[in-house]
Amino acid sequence: MPTARTHRVDWSLLWGQRAFRFFFTAMFVSLFGSGMNFIGVSWYIMSATHSTVAVSWQVIVVTLPGLVVPFLGGVLIDRYDRRYLGVLLDLARGVAVLATAYIAWRRDLQIWHLYLMTLITGTGSAMYWANVNALVQEVIPPSQFTGANATVLVGVQTGMLLAGTFVGFVYDHVGIAGILFIDGLTYFVSAYCLYSLRSGYVSPLMHRQYPREFSESREGTAQALETGENPEVVEAGLSLEIFSDMKAGFGYLREQPVVVALGVTHAMLMASIVSSNVVVVALADQLLHSGARGFGFIEAGWAIGAIVGGIIASQLPQRLRLPLYVLAVAGMALGHVAVPFVVFLFGATILQGCFGFFRALAGIVAQSSLMAIVPKQFMGRTQSAFAILATVLQLAMSFSLGWIAERFTIATGFFLLATLYAGATATAFRARRLLHCLERQHAAVAP
Repeated sequence: MPTARTHRVDWSLLWGQRAFRFFFTAMFVSLFGSGMNFIGVSWYIMSATHSTVAVSWQVIVVTLPGLVVPFLGGVLIDRYDRRYLGVLLDLARGVAVLATAYIAWRRDLQIWHLYLMTLITGTGSAMYWANVNALVQEVIPPSQFTGANATVLVGVQTGMLLAGTFVGFVYDHVGIAGILFIDGLTYFVSAYCLYSLRSGYVSPLMHRQYPREFSESREGTAQALETGENPEVVEAGLSLEIFSDMKAGFGYLREQPVVVALGVTHAMLMASIVSSNVVVVALADQLLHSGARGFGFIEAGWAIGAIVGGIIASQLPQRLRLPLYVLAVAGMALGHVAVPFVVFLFGATILQGCFGFFRALAGIVAQSSLMAIVPKQFMGRTQSAFAILATVLQLAMSFSLGWIAERFTIATGFFLLATLYAGATATAFRARRLLHCLERQHAAVAP
């Protein structure tokens, strides 16, 4: 079984690959637009309704498709060319966002239009990020997983940094229509970059390392496809194939406790980070009274911390990665207890910078370890399974944070976030212990 051991990052090898350069550009551009969208729409809803519950509904709507889409999405990711899937998802989201921008330009925009757009983009995102996390395995050498994850995360957070700052300074001038128009265009640029990543059709099925067991449903489907007869057999056979692949994916996870521990920790982090937008918007509006510009600075603080964390994490020696992984998650828990008591913009921005740093470090260690352990033919289903868990937690947290912040206090909402991060600290500690055991077992059998 592969272990989570990493190698020193070779930047020249990483950036020397044309495919990775296009991949990085696609992520940077996509997240710049998405960051503008998320921040701009959140602020528009807050300023229009002055309700944290209304903002929480935005987060819930963007998250809701993640309960359904990953079940089928994970199988599709592991069966069809991940590059083409990414392009189609980008194009679909771009059309939806540009249509909403046109409605806003006509001054006919209503809150339900934003919720509908968010539902469409959320449906695409529910499959998109599992897809690109699996795609990165195909475009870089296995020895450079850590550097690739660090570089992509830096690109993502740099895009969000520029987006947060940009929205803060231009929102009052271009309005929500301008924000959505720029976001819509970025999806098309991202689609072009993914399309240019490589040529030809590459099926993930080519990565299978083990012979597959004979399956009557698979054999019957193959014969029906070859002869062009019995379309009912083809349809039923493909359905059984999808069910069989889903069953194999869950079976793999049951046998991999270290993968489960890493994935659960990452899911809890993702759920907390996305849902925290509900109370962070309220923090800027109701406690700091800093307006859209202040909200942009807070988001920029997070992104700067994530960039620094990504660069440092890529250079950490192996012996420090796992201890710092646990400490980073614990730092997120403790820091969120302190947030409500820091009621000036500079202090809030510094705290968000620390959170970005911790998130980058923990995310890079977790994703690099998963890429080193999980076989390519299971990566899509693995990512999708944890995306479903993250979605469930995110839905529960988003509604709870909105209701608590409006009914009680914003501070109570941050304390709830700290509780979830404390749970993530426990699972991170378990992941560290299991990885140590895995490495000792590997060392014992090595010649």
